[in-house]
Amino acid sequence: MNASDSLPRFDFQLFVAGDATNSAQALANLRAMCQQYAANRYEIEVVDVFVDPERALAGSVFMTPTLIKRAPPPVRRVVGTLADTQRMLDVLGLRALRA
Repeated sequence: MNASDSLPRFDFQLFVAGDATNSAQALANLRAMCQQYAANRYEIEVVDVFVDPERALAGSVFMTPTLIKRAPPPVRRVVGTLADTQRMLDVLGLRALRA
């Protein structure tokens, strides 16, 4: 077992509004952070609220883009484009993984 086997896997759910600019920015920012700080240890499920509004309601999502970090605990919820990388690293628990 190597050191990377003990690192957490991240599970994200991003609610977007079609191809809206803010939604596209949030997805790009999240992918960039994950690729840099959690490469090969993350999953991003994108939910378009126009296609699947029931899932947004079930998840109590009323604004887009909304990111829900489902794992590892604690669950976190962030609304916006995720553009403040330094803050997002702290909120999502990725900063601790920086080399």
